[in-house]
Amino acid sequence: HEEQDLLLAAAYVSDAQYNRNVPFKTSPPAIRLYYFYNHWTMRGVTYFFICVDLSLALFEEPALFPLPFLVTSIAEVLCLTVFLGRLVHFAKVTPQMVFWKDTKNICIMVTIVLTLMDLIVSGSLETANIHSVRWSRALRPVFLVNFPESRQIRRAFRSVRNTLPDILCVSLLLLLSVLLFSLVGWKLFGGRELRTVEGAPYFTDILEIVFELYVLVTTANSPDVMMPAYDFNWWYSLFFITYTIIKTYIFMSVFLAVVYNNYRKHLKDEIRKLAYLKHHKMTEAFNLLKVKVGTEFVVKEAQWKQLAKVMAPDFSTSHLELLLKVSDEGQKGYVDKMNFLRVADLLNIQVVAINIKRHPLEAGVPRVYRSPASRLVQEMVRHRTFVWVYDGIILTNTIFIALDEKNPFISNAECLFLSLYVIEILLKLYTYEPRAYFGRKQFWNWFDTPIIITALVATVANTTIQSARKYNSQQVLDIVMILRILRLLRVIVSIQRFRVIVTTLINIGPTMLTFGGLVLVVYYMFAIIGMEVFHGKVHFFDPNYTTPEALVCGNPALKDSAFARGRYCRNNFNDLASTFIVLMELTVVNHFLLLAEGFALMTHQAAKLYVISFHVVTVILVVNIFISFILEAFFVAYSLEKSEVGTAIEKKIQELGTGIQAEDVEDGKLIGNVDAKDGGFSGDDGDDKRKALKGLYFRIASRKYRTADTLLQQMFESEMDPEDEAPRPLDEILNFVPCDVYPKSPSFENMHEMGL
Repeated sequence: HEEQDLLLAAAYVSDAQYNRNVPFKTSPPAIRLYYFYNHWTMRGVTYFFICVDLSLALFEEPALFPLPFLVTSIAEVLCLTVFLGRLVHFAKVTPQMVFWKDTKNICIMVTIVLTLMDLIVSGSLETANIHSVRWSRALRPVFLVNFPESRQIRRAFRSVRNTLPDILCVSLLLLLSVLLFSLVGWKLFGGRELRTVEGAPYFTDILEIVFELYVLVTTANSPDVMMPAYDFNWWYSLFFITYTIIKTYIFMSVFLAVVYNNYRKHLKDEIRKLAYLKHHKMTEAFNLLKVKVGTEFVVKEAQWKQLAKVMAPDFSTSHLELLLKVSDEGQKGYVDKMNFLRVADLLNIQVVAINIKRHPLEAGVPRVYRSPASRLVQEMVRHRTFVWVYDGIILTNTIFIALDEKNPFISNAECLFLSLYVIEILLKLYTYEPRAYFGRKQFWNWFDTPIIITALVATVANTTIQSARKYNSQQVLDIVMILRILRLLRVIVSIQRFRVIVTTLINIGPTMLTFGGLVLVVYYMFAIIGMEVFHGKVHFFDPNYTTPEALVCGNPALKDSAFARGRYCRNNFNDLASTFIVLMELTVVNHFLLLAEGFALMTHQAAKLYVISFHVVTVILVVNIFISFILEAFFVAYSLEKSEVGTAIEKKIQELGTGIQAEDVEDGKLIGNVDAKDGGFSGDDGDDKRKALKGLYFRIASRKYRTADTLLQQMFESEMDPEDEAPRPLDEILNFVPCDVYPKSPSFENMHEMGL
């Protein structure tokens, strides 16, 4: 019974650690199946077959790498089989009622059935040599979105879905204002017999006017759309200037503000839900393991250790002891509820062990290594001035690289700079223990050393070849040396304001990948539709071809069009890769109008609706939500100090005398004789600190756990009463709607009052 409770408690803690909100059966077989379901190999297999399923579009007609229909069909059936197996596995670990009420599972099953139906119909038509439309290919991103592993992408989609109703009024106002200006423009210019530069009638078709003015919101056709009227009378330019100011600079800014405000509101609800779910899971785990000591319920040290070993089997004994000391504040032999609720966060914090070891030269020739001259060299290398001097050398080298390399003085100076860089590496290897110098986290050392060695080899080889064969490959050497200049980023990062920006960008990186997945889904669905509608309409010819067919991209409908004159033949939907490039160009909107009109000429004017739909979904909606996320992430990074959990563990490490301040190891600085995965000391007091340390030590390995999501979640967790047995029932937490619950502490409101 105790073993079963331990496994169940570990499952709850694991869900809290990784923010999973999957209700699962609590029987021993179901718990083991749940562990297997969440194993990294199962997730990896699922993602692999999702990637295979999505990549099939590269091999299906219209294909970049054509394969027979039978081969791609077998591959897709295999993928569907894996997806069905994953779904059955999920059904085994979740209650039946929960499984059938989950719309994600229904979507996956419906998509599998529809895909199989499409495959059967397409296969039948293929055997009869009849072309068929594989419409089910556009549904493939459903698997990427709806499996439980993709909760971050689903959350991004929920942000889009929840924002839609709130911005509907703004969108209607945008459409009505475009129609209003279109009517005004029609009345102003329609009867004046004006013509465009191509000779077409100007502002005579109301639908064409609406499209032109919609494109003008993106400024993609400015000032071209204005020129016929402007040439006729310069006063008419005021119409377009007024429209641009109102729509592009005022209205779209208001649109972004509305999107941001609603995104922020729904983000609060999402984060609040995650915080309460984690609190609920940790409370359930505590209730399974608790025993009564005196007047309070606690978790005994032995139970805590067993739980930690199940949760983190790879953690060393010393690491677990450290976490236990942090959790057991009074060293009473048990963990109270308040500290137990932080276990999931403690397990997310990377702590590395540091063994203080002697430099090999100190062990081999101690008298020489400890001599006054040697110590002077070591102190010189550890001093900040050494870093500043070499930063100045790199800056000077940057200037020299920009000068004329044919000048003998400049050419000889490059050899001098290279010699200085080699001396720098040798001095650092002499001062710092080599294994510490090339530690896992010492990015700049791993970056510098290969670059300098490569430059040295290239210089020697270049000199040898040049003297033997009168051959000069200086450009190759220049490229290698330019890479060295990237070390100037260290100077930028050392500045506090720049460091906050860089740290924020690093922290939001994983979440940016979530929005990348969202964009991939949108791109893929529009790409499949575009390939079915537009493939084969345009053909690419070598730019040197001047045949009549080449001049119109293989389509007579493009004769005398801007699309053909610009030789945009490669912008086509003939395969998935080319389609993605076209969609990227439409996202940039620089030649939005030219591409839209080109594909409208090939097919029908309704093709412009495809382009407008893509622009609305991708640029106006998704990109604005992405901007909202970036804004919120930066606001949080600038407003919140160190997270509570991070501060607690760092403080405890210092109190126990086993820590190294994180500030002492920033920017790749090292202890002279530390064999560590990361970090060490630098500066004038490095020797004193190094002498004071003996044995095994710990420090925080990475601050990457302090992402924007984590910081926001901890804001709400800090507002919960840890003695509250369950702030809300699980069903209520899972189903609460926006603004159901508001934390007592006005953290966000404080940020709002601060002007954020």
